[in-house]
Amino acid sequence: MGKLRLRPLRDDDEAAFAAAQRTMAAEGFPFGFDFDDTTVWAAYVERLDQHRCGSNLAPGRVPATYLVADVDGTIVGRASIRHELNDFLAREGGHIGYCVLPPYRGRGYATEILRQSLVIARSVGVDDALLVCDADNLASATVIDRCGGLLADRTTDSGGTLIRRYWIS
Repeated sequence: MGKLRLRPLRDDDEAAFAAAQRTMAAEGFPFGFDFDDTTVWAAYVERLDQHRCGSNLAPGRVPATYLVADVDGTIVGRASIRHELNDFLAREGGHIGYCVLPPYRGRGYATEILRQSLVIARSVGVDDALLVCDADNLASATVIDRCGGLLADRTTDSGGTLIRRYWIS
């Protein structure tokens, strides 16, 4: 496994990011938020930076740091670190969302993405992080367990999917 680092998007990430978006959309999971083939890349990167600072947030959104997981110059995944929780995130979204692209799964990248995300979350004042995954997503549950997650409960989300909610201190 190459050294993984979480980093902000760059100007030259557009093609790889768009490909990752299409790949994860096929699994019904967003890679980028509010991104599609018509999105102007420079404006998108600027908007994510504004969201990190808590400005120009759409209703229902909270300040968040969005980073891609880079291994030797290749985007292998991403993390979204919410600096606070609103009602929706407290029920079913949590502080940190992450994913690994299918060709890179099973290499320990998800665990490293979560470990680094927890450091970043703490740096913006999140001492106790809520993590949520579908109850049948055993890979994600294992990653959360490895990073110190304590199962708080199982419930259903607004779409009726059974989810697990964990806290990491």
